[in-house]
Amino acid sequence: MPKEYGRSERVSSQMQKELAYVLQREIEDPRLGFVTVNEVVVSKDLAVAKIYVTVLNADEEGKKLNIVALNELAPVIRHEVAKRMRLRHISEFRFYYDYSFDTGMRVDELLKGEDDEN
Repeated sequence: MPKEYGRSERVSSQMQKELAYVLQREIEDPRLGFVTVNEVVVSKDLAVAKIYVTVLNADEEGKKLNIVALNELAPVIRHEVAKRMRLRHISEFRFYYDYSFDTGMRVDELLKGEDDEN
């Protein structure tokens, strides 16, 4: 019988917490805006971590620049997270923008617009 909550899910959860802390307190880069870590998906072998983030108060160009900056800083961020986690090997970090928040806001605007018409 497989475990309901496997190791990769536990590592993902802990990594999300540590990433949020490191991005907020440890990384000081003027290129980065207010970055929120929405989800971390770690591969089954723990080799790669896909990190989905949003950036508040940023236009489309700003979002792209933040993702580029995060991917450039990935080795530094990875090192800081590794110091905080008790793992023999830490995953390779790959940052992606999470458009689900933007999509939700757009749907909300459309629904509010529909209510105004009725």
